[in-house]
Amino acid sequence: MAIAVGDKAPDFALKNQHGETVRLSDFRGEKNVVLLFYPFAFTGVCTGELCALRDELPKFANDDVQLLAVSNDSPFSLRVFAEQEGLEYPLLSDFWPHGEASRAYGVFDEEKGCALRGTFIIDKEGVVRWTIVNGLPDARDLNEYTKALAAL
Repeated sequence: MAIAVGDKAPDFALKNQHGETVRLSDFRGEKNVVLLFYPFAFTGVCTGELCALRDELPKFANDDVQLLAVSNDSPFSLRVFAEQEGLEYPLLSDFWPHGEASRAYGVFDEEKGCALRGTFIIDKEGVVRWTIVNGLPDARDLNEYTKALAAL
């Protein structure tokens, strides 16, 4: 079961596409976080979603908001994916221990071995303020994120 609105967001420490460790708690007291789980890099729907975020990046990565995208790919795959698609925001690897962060948020599909399309908007105090979880084939609507961020 996915983390719900009002829950304290579980902290994590994951490597980004450059091999640097990123912790959710790094943003506490500083920025709201859009935490986006996606199944795999280089797949059609995932690439479309992440490129749409790239194209609207000022809404999701600015002085008040940090975008973090998490998949179960290795950091090496994420680096190539980011370079290929021009993704300049953090792509975090939940590769090992496999799916640990995805499981903590209740969005890991045990049968498929990857994360569902879960999005969590976390306020500066580390509390989940908005969430949506879509199945593997179902893309998310960026306009919903924008509305949720505006409500913070």
